[in-house]
Amino acid sequence: MNPLGPKRHFHERLDDLQARLLEMAGEAEDLLGRAVEALVARSRSGLEEVRDGDAVVDALELDVDERALELLALQQPMAKDLRQIVASLKIANDLERVGDHAVKIAWSGLRLLEIPAHSAPPQIEEMAVLSRGMLADALRAFTTRDTELAREVRVRDDRVDALRSAAHRILVSHMLEDPRRITAALELLLVAQSLERVADLATNVAEETVFLVEGLVIRHLPEGSS
Repeated sequence: MNPLGPKRHFHERLDDLQARLLEMAGEAEDLLGRAVEALVARSRSGLEEVRDGDAVVDALELDVDERALELLALQQPMAKDLRQIVASLKIANDLERVGDHAVKIAWSGLRLLEIPAHSAPPQIEEMAVLSRGMLADALRAFTTRDTELAREVRVRDDRVDALRSAAHRILVSHMLEDPRRITAALELLLVAQSLERVADLATNVAEETVFLVEGLVIRHLPEGSS
């Protein structure tokens, strides 16, 4: 019996796992992008499509989980192979949550369509750009095993947090000044919260990339110290 046979088969299945995870990443990234664009355009049809569109992401997460757990149970991988499987499980969970936040943004957008036109603080638009960019770069870092890019993604999270705090202050002041703006302000607060969480999830992906490549857990280290 060729001893390389089982090993080759294992790595083929590991490659399949990676391919499914990357497919899931593409779907989650696309869903978030469409949610933000439909929100800005006040597109009812676009928002409704996102609202009903995360079933694909959910199904892919289940598939990634099944493949990963099967590899863990049957192959007992070691070292870097084990890290790749563990990282894949964690990243799949993060991506599923990105899909959930895209749906939450869509729901807020649909509710905003039912009230008079509103103006969002500019910080929310900047948050949308930054969080989408963080997610795209975190996924690129994972795909290319670029730990320098992954670490750079972590640093950007502080900017998103600061923007969310600024948007919160502005929207609360709007509610205090004019009670008629409360409903819109609350929905925009939910949008800002979802965008902040997307940035956090992108940071998680970046941290898992460093763990995968270097075996280092940097999750609890200050940005820039790893």
